[in-house]
Amino acid sequence: MAMENKNNMTGYIVLTVIFKPEDEVWTVECKELGTATFGDTFEEAKQNLEEAVVLHLNTLAKVDELERFFKEHGIKVYQDQPEQMHIELPFDPSILVSQNIQPINFGLAYV
Repeated sequence: MAMENKNNMTGYIVLTVIFKPEDEVWTVECKELGTATFGDTFEEAKQNLEEAVVLHLNTLAKVDELERFFKEHGIKVYQDQPEQMHIELPFDPSILVSQNIQPINFGLAYV
């Protein structure tokens, strides 16, 4: 997959990831992006979400919509890698909430 770098503006975003066991599968959702998937195991769900998040971000970059999307959804871009931040934990002990610090590159278009 070839990459074309338009302006090389890079940074990091912090994503909240919510895992829930449901019946025989784990569901997982990225709160900020609205991306969700599932897996037969926790690790499979985690890997599937990582792929979905990268696909989502790559698609936004390809159509030059990253900045607009982040602005509309209140996603802050950090120039330096941020520390983990405080997140609210759910009352349900079966739900796992974690953070993913995702590197991004605004100028990257995948062809």
